[in-house]
Amino acid sequence: MQPNDSSAEHAILGRISQMVADEKALRDLLTQGRIDGDTERERLTALERELDQCWDLLRQRRALTEAGEDPGAARVRPASTVEGYRS
Repeated sequence: MQPNDSSAEHAILGRISQMVADEKALRDLLTQGRIDGDTERERLTALERELDQCWDLLRQRRALTEAGEDPGAARVRPASTVEGYRS
């Protein structure tokens, strides 16, 4: 793995961590009555889509690395592509 490959993976993991924190914050805002349920669902749906894309990108990078290929060739796929995947 090249040095920039590791930093790219760390960046993706950092973004995933931030989105998980954002999910928790949204749930807290709903509990506190600072946002309504529709707003929470809307924002959570967007976050979940982006999380799916980040996890997919990370899996692509790792698969390429394991196959001896360039993980930099991985690309973010459309949410419509990755949303149907099962973990």
